[in-house]
Amino acid sequence: MAINIVLLEPEMPANTGNIGRTCVATGSVLHLIEPLGFHLDDRSIKRAGMDYWDKLDVRRYINYAEFLEKNPGAVIYMATTKAKLVYCDVTYEKDCYIMFGKESAGIPEEYLVENKERCIRIPMGDEIRSLNLSNSVAIVLYEVLRQQGFGQLQLEGELHRLSW
Repeated sequence: MAINIVLLEPEMPANTGNIGRTCVATGSVLHLIEPLGFHLDDRSIKRAGMDYWDKLDVRRYINYAEFLEKNPGAVIYMATTKAKLVYCDVTYEKDCYIMFGKESAGIPEEYLVENKERCIRIPMGDEIRSLNLSNSVAIVLYEVLRQQGFGQLQLEGELHRLSW
């Protein structure tokens, strides 16, 4: 079982690359719903994802309908600045899906209204429209992981030259 990060029509390759790297680090699956604002072989994706992209479990869909068809019964939380529910006030299922919309417009309101009980938001001041997509994914993903005890992730680090 893995946490699923869903990007609906992402536009910026650097964000997707960073998110891909975060997914590799956390054992999460990345779902990309087209159209994409870039090609997956774009150098900026590879630079942001560094040499981890080949370790990423990434799945592509031609549109939202295909995503729903290929993931029947998926429990999808939709991250949006329009939600009333704060992301850390939710108890997430083990194999949940967290969806994020494209950088310029977010998730279409039609999808949000259909899923209003699972729309979540990250609190922020009213001076800005939204947080960076990659940062938003990391914030919510690590809350889900925290709630689930971080699964198989390494919880302790080791010094290279010295000892504690």
